[in-house]
Amino acid sequence: MGPRSCLLGLFALFVASNCSYSPEPDQQRRLPPGWVSLGRADPEEELSLTFALRQQNVKRLSELVQAVSDPGSPRYGKYLTLEDVAELVRPSPLTLHTVQKWLLAAGARNCHSVTTQDFLTCWLSVRQAELLLSGAEFHHYIGGPAETHAVRSPHPYRLPKALAPHVDFVGGLHRFPPTSTLRQRPEPQVLGTVGLHLGVTPSVIRKRYNLTAQDVGSGTASNSQACAQFLEQYFHDSDLAEFMRLFGGDFAHQASVARVVGQQGRGRAGIEASLDVEYLMSAGANISTWVYSSPGDSGAGCWSVSGRHQFRPSFPASSPYVTTVGGTSFQNPFRVTDEVVDYISGGGFSNVFPRPSYQEEAVSRYLSSSAHLPPSSYFNASGRAYPDVAALSDGYWVVSNHVPIPWVSGTSASTPVFGGLLSLINEHRILRGLPPLGFLNPRLYQQRGAGLFDVTRGCHESCLNEEVEGQGFCSGPGWDPVTGWGTPNFPALLKTLMNP
Repeated sequence: MGPRSCLLGLFALFVASNCSYSPEPDQQRRLPPGWVSLGRADPEEELSLTFALRQQNVKRLSELVQAVSDPGSPRYGKYLTLEDVAELVRPSPLTLHTVQKWLLAAGARNCHSVTTQDFLTCWLSVRQAELLLSGAEFHHYIGGPAETHAVRSPHPYRLPKALAPHVDFVGGLHRFPPTSTLRQRPEPQVLGTVGLHLGVTPSVIRKRYNLTAQDVGSGTASNSQACAQFLEQYFHDSDLAEFMRLFGGDFAHQASVARVVGQQGRGRAGIEASLDVEYLMSAGANISTWVYSSPGDSGAGCWSVSGRHQFRPSFPASSPYVTTVGGTSFQNPFRVTDEVVDYISGGGFSNVFPRPSYQEEAVSRYLSSSAHLPPSSYFNASGRAYPDVAALSDGYWVVSNHVPIPWVSGTSASTPVFGGLLSLINEHRILRGLPPLGFLNPRLYQQRGAGLFDVTRGCHESCLNEEVEGQGFCSGPGWDPVTGWGTPNFPALLKTLMNP
């Protein structure tokens, strides 16, 4: 039965199950650990869904991303504006018209799009959504340390075949908010105090990564940095001010964000949001900082595969267009010494994205030379490998809800630190008349770890079974899927990345 026979009136678009397709054949159907169902959602309850419309010229966009990110390309650093990208990928008029009529007929309302017009978010009742998306059945769930609420469908959905050229997927049905990687570890026992530190603070980070008091932003309006907060995780300005009062005395800094885009909640601060803002603004010190806030409960997550456990990464960490940051800890937890793998550091090979060309050489070398690999059936050796770099992720001090909290750990800590240091390097480039770094990965792999401390000791946690016995991937010389190319040596990294 062809697409034309499915279009026997608009209503047939969402009831003709015999001419439907599954836009996401690998839809997650298992409830993630720690989540429980509270029962079916009320048919008249309102929910929002996001429809991903088919983009145009995707191959051309990929070529342009590679060109502007490759130092060997004549287009390096000549970035597209948002308007340029929109002109390139905007869905066809037929796609826009078809999807809008389909949603209008289903009763969708309060729809809003984005500049590129490839995502459309609309409100529907549960009853309308279940009619629109054949097979979907919405339930209330609660889970996670913060007891987050979510409305999701435990069953796969299908769309009319007539929409196959127009809709890539529908967001807001299956993926649950991710569980934070942050943990508060027990405080280690201190045997003495001479030359020791009692947890990671901005001054410890600056000492380890060789930043001086002069390594701060100039206050120029031409440079800024940003982080995002989701899942009703909010930072508080008062926590940031107190954090800088306690830990920012050795360097110039800003004690408030320049702008919050979106809804800033007034409830309790989230420790992850607090950490992101505090360490982005202390690593990228004295640089104007924006926070993008979304209270929505959609997000990426980690999934396990049925049948046998696999080292399966989460999105967006495994995206080939993201610079992913792994985690390390001090070899001696109380001294600013060499770093080793933080055993909770993520890393591995994507089951979704193929290995990008920029990392082909580095990953092939690791796979052929490493003496400690899990069994080949446990990971997709041809997938995008990550992380790309690393930073300290163990034993941080954070101020949240007016309380200084010690020994907070996780790769959620290392990421804003590395991001803040790149903001400082971008400032040097901008003041010299060079473009900002943009997408870093192609350059990072071409430079083979220049400007980074190579971390060569340690492995991350894995499955406790007879084949793997708790050991995951291990670090080694050069790139590895635990700490990437290593952790930042700021003066050397600055010198390396200041080349045009």
